[in-house]
Amino acid sequence: MLPFPSRLLSSSCLLLPSLLLPIAARAQTNAIPDPKTGTWHVATVVLPGGPKHWGGYAEVQTRSNSLFRQYFYTELKGGVSYDVAKNFTLMLAGGRYSTADYRDLSAGPLNVEKRLWQQLTLTQFAARLKLEHRYRMEERWYRFRDNVVPTGFSRYRTRMRYRFNTFLPLNQPTFTDKTVFLSVYDEVFFNPRGPYFERNRLYAGLGYQFDKHWTMQAGWLNQANYTPASYRQNVFTPQTTLAKNNVVLSVIYRLGRPATTSASPEYVPSQPD
Repeated sequence: MLPFPSRLLSSSCLLLPSLLLPIAARAQTNAIPDPKTGTWHVATVVLPGGPKHWGGYAEVQTRSNSLFRQYFYTELKGGVSYDVAKNFTLMLAGGRYSTADYRDLSAGPLNVEKRLWQQLTLTQFAARLKLEHRYRMEERWYRFRDNVVPTGFSRYRTRMRYRFNTFLPLNQPTFTDKTVFLSVYDEVFFNPRGPYFERNRLYAGLGYQFDKHWTMQAGWLNQANYTPASYRQNVFTPQTTLAKNNVVLSVIYRLGRPATTSASPEYVPSQPD
Protein backbone atom coordinates (compact mmCIF):
# COMPACT_ATOMS: atom_id res chain seq x y z
CA MET A 1 0.00 0.00 0.00
CA LEU A 2 1.30 3.44 -0.90
CA PRO A 3 2.37 5.77 1.93
CA PHE A 4 -0.08 8.50 2.90
CA PRO A 5 1.60 11.42 1.03
CA SER A 6 1.75 9.40 -2.21
CA ARG A 7 -1.91 8.35 -1.93
CA LEU A 8 -2.91 11.94 -1.25
CA LEU A 9 -0.84 13.16 -4.17
CA SER A 10 -2.44 10.65 -6.53
CA SER A 11 -5.92 11.60 -5.33
CA SER A 12 -5.21 15.29 -5.89
CA CYS A 13 -4.77 14.68 -9.59
CA LEU A 14 -8.49 13.93 -9.80
CA LEU A 15 -9.12 17.66 -9.37
CA LEU A 16 -7.45 18.56 -12.65
CA PRO A 17 -10.80 18.66 -14.49
CA SER A 18 -11.71 21.63 -12.30
CA LEU A 19 -9.32 23.67 -14.42
CA LEU A 20 -11.90 23.50 -17.19
CA LEU A 21 -14.47 25.34 -15.06
CA PRO A 22 -13.10 28.85 -15.69
CA ILE A 23 -13.27 28.32 -19.45
CA ALA A 24 -16.86 27.12 -19.30
CA ALA A 25 -17.87 29.90 -16.93
CA ARG A 26 -16.43 32.57 -19.19
CA ALA A 27 -18.30 31.18 -22.16
CA GLN A 28 -21.60 31.44 -20.29
CA THR A 29 -21.20 34.95 -18.84
CA ASN A 30 -21.32 38.48 -20.13
CA ALA A 31 -17.73 39.73 -20.25
CA ILE A 32 -17.15 43.31 -19.13
CA PRO A 33 -13.90 44.40 -20.82
CA ASP A 34 -11.38 46.55 -19.01
CA PRO A 35 -8.99 48.16 -21.51
CA LYS A 36 -6.37 48.96 -18.88
CA THR A 37 -3.51 46.72 -17.80
CA GLY A 38 -2.47 46.68 -14.16
CA THR A 39 0.87 45.92 -12.55
CA TRP A 40 1.77 43.58 -9.70
CA HIS A 41 5.14 43.80 -7.91
CA VAL A 42 5.96 40.87 -5.62
CA ALA A 43 9.05 40.50 -3.39
CA THR A 44 9.40 37.32 -1.32
CA VAL A 45 11.92 35.86 1.13
CA VAL A 46 11.65 32.07 1.57
CA LEU A 47 13.19 29.84 4.23
CA PRO A 48 13.00 26.31 2.81
CA GLY A 49 12.37 23.38 5.09
CA GLY A 50 15.70 22.08 6.37
CA PRO A 51 16.75 18.89 8.16
CA LYS A 52 14.09 19.53 10.82
CA HIS A 53 11.44 20.21 8.13
CA TRP A 54 10.46 23.70 9.38
CA GLY A 55 10.48 26.69 7.03
CA GLY A 56 8.54 29.84 6.22
CA TYR A 57 8.27 32.95 4.11
CA ALA A 58 7.60 36.70 4.21
CA GLU A 59 6.29 38.82 1.34
CA VAL A 60 5.40 42.37 0.33
CA GLN A 61 3.26 43.11 -2.70
CA THR A 62 1.89 46.21 -4.43
CA ARG A 63 -0.61 46.51 -7.28
CA SER A 64 -1.62 49.29 -9.61
CA ASN A 65 -4.75 49.98 -11.63
CA SER A 66 -2.74 50.91 -14.72
CA LEU A 67 0.68 50.05 -16.11
CA PHE A 68 3.26 51.21 -13.53
CA ARG A 69 0.98 53.93 -12.17
CA GLN A 70 -2.19 54.44 -10.10
CA TYR A 71 -1.00 52.22 -7.22
CA PHE A 72 -3.82 51.42 -4.84
CA TYR A 73 -3.20 48.05 -3.13
CA THR A 74 -0.58 46.57 -0.76
CA GLU A 75 -0.07 43.21 0.94
CA LEU A 76 2.15 42.27 3.88
CA LYS A 77 2.11 38.58 4.76
CA GLY A 78 4.10 35.66 6.04
CA GLY A 79 3.81 32.13 7.33
CA VAL A 80 5.38 29.02 8.82
CA SER A 81 5.68 25.78 6.85
CA TYR A 82 6.41 22.15 7.68
CA ASP A 83 7.65 19.59 5.14
CA VAL A 84 5.83 16.35 5.94
CA ALA A 85 7.69 14.72 3.04
CA LYS A 86 9.75 15.75 0.02
CA ASN A 87 6.61 16.54 -1.97
CA PHE A 88 4.13 17.34 0.81
CA THR A 89 4.16 20.66 2.73
CA LEU A 90 1.76 22.20 5.26
CA MET A 91 1.59 25.92 6.01
CA LEU A 92 -0.08 28.30 8.44
CA ALA A 93 0.09 31.94 7.35
CA GLY A 94 -1.55 35.35 7.60
CA GLY A 95 -1.41 38.84 6.22
CA ARG A 96 -2.67 42.41 6.01
CA TYR A 97 -4.28 43.62 2.77
CA SER A 98 -4.98 47.31 2.21
CA THR A 99 -7.08 48.80 -0.63
CA ALA A 100 -7.20 52.55 -1.31
CA ASP A 101 -8.51 54.97 -3.93
CA TYR A 102 -5.50 55.75 -6.15
CA ARG A 103 -7.02 59.17 -6.86
CA ASP A 104 -6.83 60.13 -3.17
CA LEU A 105 -4.22 58.06 -1.36
CA SER A 106 -3.91 60.67 1.40
CA ALA A 107 -7.45 59.80 2.57
CA GLY A 108 -6.25 56.42 3.77
CA PRO A 109 -7.42 52.91 2.84
CA LEU A 110 -10.99 52.19 1.83
CA ASN A 111 -10.72 48.88 3.66
CA VAL A 112 -8.12 46.80 5.47
CA GLU A 113 -8.38 43.03 5.46
CA LYS A 114 -6.72 40.69 7.96
CA ARG A 115 -6.38 37.17 6.70
CA LEU A 116 -5.42 33.78 8.13
CA TRP A 117 -5.08 30.62 6.06
CA GLN A 118 -4.20 26.94 6.22
CA GLN A 119 -2.49 25.42 3.20
CA LEU A 120 -1.43 22.07 1.78
CA THR A 121 0.98 21.85 -1.18
CA LEU A 122 1.74 18.70 -3.17
CA THR A 123 4.57 18.64 -5.71
CA GLN A 124 5.20 16.11 -8.48
CA PHE A 125 8.64 15.82 -10.10
CA ALA A 126 7.71 14.21 -13.42
CA ALA A 127 11.08 14.07 -15.20
CA ARG A 128 11.68 17.56 -16.58
CA LEU A 129 8.18 18.88 -15.92
CA LYS A 130 7.31 19.85 -12.33
CA LEU A 131 3.68 19.97 -11.16
CA GLU A 132 2.30 21.65 -8.06
CA HIS A 133 -1.14 21.33 -6.45
CA ARG A 134 -1.96 23.90 -3.79
CA TYR A 135 -5.06 23.84 -1.56
CA ARG A 136 -5.85 26.78 0.71
CA MET A 137 -8.60 27.62 3.22
CA GLU A 138 -8.86 31.30 4.19
CA GLU A 139 -10.51 33.19 7.03
CA ARG A 140 -10.90 36.93 6.31
CA TRP A 141 -11.79 39.90 8.54
CA TYR A 142 -12.57 43.37 7.09
CA ARG A 143 -12.40 46.87 8.50
CA PHE A 144 -13.99 49.55 6.29
CA ARG A 145 -13.38 53.28 6.21
CA ASP A 146 -15.64 55.19 8.64
CA ASN A 147 -16.88 51.78 9.82
CA VAL A 148 -19.45 51.71 6.99
CA VAL A 149 -20.01 48.22 5.54
CA PRO A 150 -20.87 48.36 1.79
CA THR A 151 -24.04 46.66 0.59
CA GLY A 152 -23.48 42.98 -0.06
CA PHE A 153 -20.36 42.77 2.10
CA SER A 154 -19.76 41.45 5.59
CA ARG A 155 -17.01 41.85 8.15
CA TYR A 156 -16.08 38.16 8.05
CA ARG A 157 -15.85 35.80 5.10
CA THR A 158 -14.22 32.47 4.27
CA ARG A 159 -12.87 31.25 0.97
CA MET A 160 -11.33 28.12 -0.57
CA ARG A 161 -8.67 28.14 -3.28
CA TYR A 162 -7.05 25.55 -5.53
CA ARG A 163 -4.03 26.29 -7.75
CA PHE A 164 -2.48 23.98 -10.34
CA ASN A 165 1.01 25.18 -11.27
CA THR A 166 3.42 23.80 -13.87
CA PHE A 167 7.14 24.54 -14.20
CA LEU A 168 9.40 23.66 -17.12
CA PRO A 169 13.17 24.35 -17.01
CA LEU A 170 14.33 25.14 -20.54
CA ASN A 171 18.13 24.97 -20.52
CA GLN A 172 18.65 22.54 -17.62
CA PRO A 173 17.08 19.19 -16.74
CA THR A 174 16.43 20.43 -13.17
CA PHE A 175 16.20 23.74 -11.34
CA THR A 176 19.75 24.76 -10.58
CA ASP A 177 22.04 27.76 -11.16
CA LYS A 178 21.44 29.78 -14.35
CA THR A 179 18.16 28.06 -15.19
CA VAL A 180 15.65 29.63 -17.58
CA PHE A 181 12.13 28.32 -17.03
CA LEU A 182 8.46 28.67 -17.91
CA SER A 183 5.70 28.80 -15.31
CA VAL A 184 1.97 28.47 -16.01
CA TYR A 185 -0.82 28.20 -13.45
CA ASP A 186 -4.57 28.45 -13.04
CA GLU A 187 -6.18 29.16 -9.67
CA VAL A 188 -9.87 28.96 -8.81
CA PHE A 189 -11.53 30.66 -5.81
CA PHE A 190 -14.68 29.35 -4.14
CA ASN A 191 -16.82 31.29 -1.65
CA PRO A 192 -19.25 29.19 0.44
CA ARG A 193 -21.57 32.20 0.88
CA GLY A 194 -21.70 33.15 -2.79
CA PRO A 195 -20.86 33.84 -5.48
CA TYR A 196 -19.70 30.26 -5.09
CA PHE A 197 -17.31 30.45 -8.04
CA GLU A 198 -15.82 33.79 -7.09
CA ARG A 199 -12.61 34.28 -9.05
CA ASN A 200 -10.16 32.76 -11.51
CA ARG A 201 -6.50 33.58 -12.09
CA LEU A 202 -4.60 32.45 -15.17
CA TYR A 203 -0.85 33.12 -15.25
CA ALA A 204 2.00 32.54 -17.72
CA GLY A 205 5.53 33.73 -17.08
CA LEU A 206 9.21 33.43 -17.95
CA GLY A 207 11.73 33.19 -15.13
CA TYR A 208 15.44 32.93 -14.41
CA GLN A 209 17.03 31.24 -11.41
CA PHE A 210 20.42 32.93 -10.94
CA ASP A 211 21.63 30.60 -8.17
CA LYS A 212 20.27 28.77 -5.13
CA HIS A 213 19.21 32.11 -3.62
CA TRP A 214 17.85 34.46 -6.33
CA THR A 215 14.97 33.89 -8.76
CA MET A 216 13.11 36.44 -10.90
CA GLN A 217 9.95 36.11 -13.00
CA ALA A 218 8.04 38.33 -15.42
CA GLY A 219 4.62 37.26 -16.54
CA TRP A 220 1.05 38.00 -17.58
CA LEU A 221 -1.90 37.36 -15.28
CA ASN A 222 -5.59 37.54 -16.08
CA GLN A 223 -7.83 37.86 -13.02
CA ALA A 224 -11.56 37.38 -13.56
CA ASN A 225 -14.10 38.19 -10.82
CA TYR A 226 -17.60 36.76 -11.11
CA THR A 227 -20.84 38.41 -9.95
CA PRO A 228 -23.78 36.01 -9.60
CA ALA A 229 -27.06 36.44 -11.43
CA SER A 230 -29.82 38.18 -9.46
CA TYR A 231 -33.55 38.87 -9.64
CA ARG A 232 -34.64 42.03 -7.84
CA GLN A 233 -37.74 44.18 -8.29
CA ASN A 234 -38.85 42.08 -11.27
CA VAL A 235 -35.53 42.71 -13.04
CA PHE A 236 -33.23 39.80 -13.91
CA THR A 237 -29.51 40.58 -14.06
CA PRO A 238 -27.40 37.79 -15.61
CA GLN A 239 -24.08 36.68 -14.19
CA THR A 240 -21.30 39.04 -15.19
CA THR A 241 -17.54 38.76 -15.41
CA LEU A 242 -15.08 41.54 -14.68
CA ALA A 243 -11.64 40.57 -16.00
CA LYS A 244 -8.35 42.45 -15.93
CA ASN A 245 -4.91 41.77 -17.38
CA ASN A 246 -1.84 42.44 -15.27
CA VAL A 247 1.93 42.47 -15.74
CA VAL A 248 3.53 40.58 -12.83
CA LEU A 249 7.15 41.21 -11.81
CA SER A 250 8.40 39.07 -8.95
CA VAL A 251 11.65 38.34 -7.16
CA ILE A 252 12.27 35.51 -4.69
CA TYR A 253 15.23 35.26 -2.33
CA ARG A 254 15.71 31.82 -0.80
CA LEU A 255 17.65 31.79 2.45
CA GLY A 256 20.44 29.25 2.73
CA ARG A 257 20.57 26.34 5.14
CA PRO A 258 23.72 25.02 6.85
CA ALA A 259 25.58 22.55 4.66
CA THR A 260 24.74 18.88 5.17
CA THR A 261 26.25 15.65 3.87
CA SER A 262 23.18 14.88 1.76
CA ALA A 263 22.58 16.41 -1.65
CA SER A 264 20.62 19.66 -1.77
CA PRO A 265 16.96 19.11 -2.70
CA GLU A 266 15.47 20.59 -5.84
CA TYR A 267 13.12 23.51 -5.19
CA VAL A 268 10.54 24.70 -7.70
CA PRO A 269 10.32 28.52 -8.02
CA SER A 270 6.73 28.71 -6.81
CA GLN A 271 5.21 32.10 -5.96
CA PRO A 272 3.68 31.90 -2.46
CA ASP A 273 1.06 34.57 -3.38
